[in-house]
Amino acid sequence: MTFSQLPQNNACKITLPVEVIMTQTPTLRAAILQQIEAGMTQLVIDLHKVEYIDSSGLSVLISALKRVEQDNGEIVLLSPTAGVRSLIELTRLHQIFTIYEDEAAAVNYICNELSQTAH
Repeated sequence: MTFSQLPQNNACKITLPVEVIMTQTPTLRAAILQQIEAGMTQLVIDLHKVEYIDSSGLSVLISALKRVEQDNGEIVLLSPTAGVRSLIELTRLHQIFTIYEDEAAAVNYICNELSQTAH
């Protein structure tokens, strides 16, 4: 998992690993929540590498979303692979997460459009 600072101070991109499964979720959840606690409340979660995610992995995404919403933040998902997208749609998480295929569009939304609507 990697964290990349975005142009806005409270925004970052989180690239998840190939597998997001139960044995890894405590570590992933703690690392993401640590970023949120440090003030990163506008997140792009990059799923382009993720080949497999289980229900505990999906719960990490939901926990992170609930936490950033406490600070009026937002999470968008970026480039889920076909299998991951199918699971997101099957579980209806596409109704609570905005999904982008284009990284520039996701970053623009998180860094620019959200800050303009907040004023």
